[in-house]
Amino acid sequence: MEQTAAKKANLRKAYGDALVELGKQNSNVVVLEADLGKSTMSILFKELFPDRYFEMGIAEQNMASVSAGLALAGKIPFYSTFAVFASGRAYDQIRCSIAIPKANVKICGSSCGLSDFGDGKTHQSVEDANIIKAIPGMTVLNPVDAVEVTKMMRRLVAYKGPAYIRINRNDLPVYTSAEGEYEIGKMYPIGNCAGPAEAVIFATGAMVWQSVDAAETLGKEGITVQVINVSALKPLFKEEVLKYAAGKKAIVTAEEANKIGGLGSGIASLIAGEIGVPFEQIGIDDQFGTSAHSYEELLETYGLSSGHIYRTVKRALRKH
Repeated sequence: MEQTAAKKANLRKAYGDALVELGKQNSNVVVLEADLGKSTMSILFKELFPDRYFEMGIAEQNMASVSAGLALAGKIPFYSTFAVFASGRAYDQIRCSIAIPKANVKICGSSCGLSDFGDGKTHQSVEDANIIKAIPGMTVLNPVDAVEVTKMMRRLVAYKGPAYIRINRNDLPVYTSAEGEYEIGKMYPIGNCAGPAEAVIFATGAMVWQSVDAAETLGKEGITVQVINVSALKPLFKEEVLKYAAGKKAIVTAEEANKIGGLGSGIASLIAGEIGVPFEQIGIDDQFGTSAHSYEELLETYGLSSGHIYRTVKRALRKH
């Protein structure tokens, strides 16, 4: 399917720029890195604030523990590495040193999902958010675009407690308005529906882009679909889900992650016993990623493209 024409911007660059702005506004902001600063773009902070930038080397467990110590000393540490390493290598330190004491640490899982399309299974994190979500007390954010990254970062520096933000590696279409402030747990409709929607797609991250494209194609066939940007994977508020699910003939979820313990599972648990309409879940079927020539190639391979979403919505509506 032809993709929606929209302005694109890089989420990693937005993360690095946001760190710089937060550093200018608050001297307690410190940044830690695990030898990937040029990729995560935390290097931008180092250029202005070298005395508040700590290169920890390839030692993610130590970076998590040091971040917890800095938080206890009153600093606001942001530490970043690839999402697969942030969630996997430092799990015990996140759980014991950050989550249990509710340390004010912000973790950036960069190059999340399949977005590091060239490096294959070892570097593609199809389960990072699922893992971190399972830790009590953690907030997990998954921005749709570069503008939402900026707004989330402003919110995170004021938010007290541990949080995890996923950053896609690629340039993605911009849907978020620069106006207003980001609210953790709030869901954001994308675009305007011409009349009552027959179906709703709860999408997160890069899957919003694919869902918008699918919705536009369905709209040309007279099928009105509402796309909801679920940029907070945790907390997931029941009232927000029911607000957009009510009155629909079908509900679809779309995530670039393992279905097990993901967004779809969370939405399903909240509508169970409340709304009895066909429910379809789009995600990765309990498997790792693989190397490819492009990001779009992987989305197509794993059933995450706009075409797959289009067909899934039509299938769900036929069941009604």
